[in-house]
Amino acid sequence: MRERPGAGTGRRRSAREPDRRCGVLVGAPGRRVPGRPPRGGLLQVLVEVKVQSLALDRTTNTPVVILQELDGERVLPIWIGPGEASAIAMQLADMEFSRPLTHDLICAVMKGLGGNLQKVIITKVEASTYYAEMIVRRNGEVFSLDARPSDSIAVALRVAARIFAQDDLLEVAAIEIAEDESAGGASAAGKGDAAPHEAMGPEELKEHLRKLNPEDFGRFTP
Repeated sequence: MRERPGAGTGRRRSAREPDRRCGVLVGAPGRRVPGRPPRGGLLQVLVEVKVQSLALDRTTNTPVVILQELDGERVLPIWIGPGEASAIAMQLADMEFSRPLTHDLICAVMKGLGGNLQKVIITKVEASTYYAEMIVRRNGEVFSLDARPSDSIAVALRVAARIFAQDDLLEVAAIEIAEDESAGGASAAGKGDAAPHEAMGPEELKEHLRKLNPEDFGRFTP
């Protein structure tokens, strides 16, 4: 299943993530990543966020990770793949397995090479696709790794790293949600009273996890 926005559901969606992205080293030794001025010289503002919940878009049966700013009510929903959603859900539910899964392995490799994940930043959205960076410190040098938001979040949760998003991304998402609510939300799209993205309750989350095989966690299926 592709990570996708709610195309064809009759409502505006926040953007999706890339279907596949390899981690590419885009930083340089000693490069100061946070607070760098973008093109045009305008300062970008980072807002710390937390994982508010995992959700399921009932209209597309697609998982959604919902980020919320720490000191406010704005949220940033990102449609993700089922494998990444399972990896995030597993960590939120404090589930452990005898063998390391994909994101556990990433953490182990990073630590073994002397790296430390400082933070994760949801940086931008282009062509309905979200992008993220993993800021890693190693031997006094800071590197920025290009990554999907879902993978970045799954790793950040495992090492208790902070998660940030560009303020303008939260602002745009807040405007879209307000417009959806004023337009009647999913009902206006002819979807009855079903919520466009409905948060999983504790029991539903546990049942969902019980149905999954451990080897499926962290796997992306196009």
